[in-house]
Amino acid sequence: MNEIPQITQITTLGSASATLPFSAFLLASLVLAATPGPGVIYIVARTLAQGRRAGLASLAGVAFGNLANAIGASIGLAALFAISSLAFTVVKYAGAAYLVYLGVKAICAPPAPQTASATFGAASLAPIFRDGFVVALLNPKTALFFAAFLPQFVDPAASALLQTLLLGSLFVLIAVVTDSLYVLSASAIQPALMRRSRLRGVGRYLSAGVLIGLGVLAAVTDTRGGK
Repeated sequence: MNEIPQITQITTLGSASATLPFSAFLLASLVLAATPGPGVIYIVARTLAQGRRAGLASLAGVAFGNLANAIGASIGLAALFAISSLAFTVVKYAGAAYLVYLGVKAICAPPAPQTASATFGAASLAPIFRDGFVVALLNPKTALFFAAFLPQFVDPAASALLQTLLLGSLFVLIAVVTDSLYVLSASAIQPALMRRSRLRGVGRYLSAGVLIGLGVLAAVTDTRGGK
């Protein structure tokens, strides 16, 4: 998931009595998913540092983390975050600390040999997927976003739980498609970085800097602001 408007701005959409049409959901989801935000920055940084497969693994982890947040919002987890500052703050700072940890870990990791390939085997992709999943999961603002955004498109005559689950899943799927384009674009220039000896370490330090920056940003931004 990417750049998200302020929750208060989204909530005002719900003041109308009529449910917004499904076409409006698709259009809004496409625009929100395609707009570069912290999620896209994280995935692109991973791709530049470690290649296309690592970028896609990060994308998959982030997608499953966002899906878990969508499910949590559907079953009321967002309500807990909305009324409990302690629960929100604990999850928020845990996610920020994990991002900083990943950045420091990237800096401290020994540089890869110059002859090493930037591709990864299946065993190496598992921790990359895990990191993306944890980063997305430990962002309570995502659950709050889903709780504010999805009800605008729910038909009150049908099951709200089923509809929010389906809409949340569809939003995540749309984000996967748009994020994949970012991964493919970043992976197209990543080999050129690896071929230049002076730029060989840029990807690793760029990834580390982005992770630490996102962690600090997550910690200092307004508690109930947009993602």
